[in-house]
Amino acid sequence: MLKHLVFMKFKPETSDAQIAAIEEALGALPDAIPEIKEFVFGRDVVRSERSYDFGLVSSFDDLEAMGRYQVHPDHQAALVLIKAAVSGVVAVDFEY
Repeated sequence: MLKHLVFMKFKPETSDAQIAAIEEALGALPDAIPEIKEFVFGRDVVRSERSYDFGLVSSFDDLEAMGRYQVHPDHQAALVLIKAAVSGVVAVDFEY
C-alpha cells in the first residue's frame, strides 16, 4: 500500500468560497476514481505558526495506482482550483 499526504498553505487572498470549491471537488474524487482506497481531507484547526492550512491523506495499492489517480481528469480539474488558491504545497508518499 502507498500513503499519499499533501499539505497546503493558502494565499492570503484565498476566499472561503474557493476553499469550499476545492473541498467539493476533492470530495467527489473517491466516487470517480476507483484507485482511491482511502481519502480524507480538511482545514487545519490548530492554526499555529508551523501549521499548514489544509491537509489531505489518501491511500493507493501502489505507485502505479497513484499515477492513474494523478492523471485522472477529475483530479486534474481539482488541481486547477488548488493551484489558484495555494502559495505552497508539500507532500510525502510512503509504502506501508
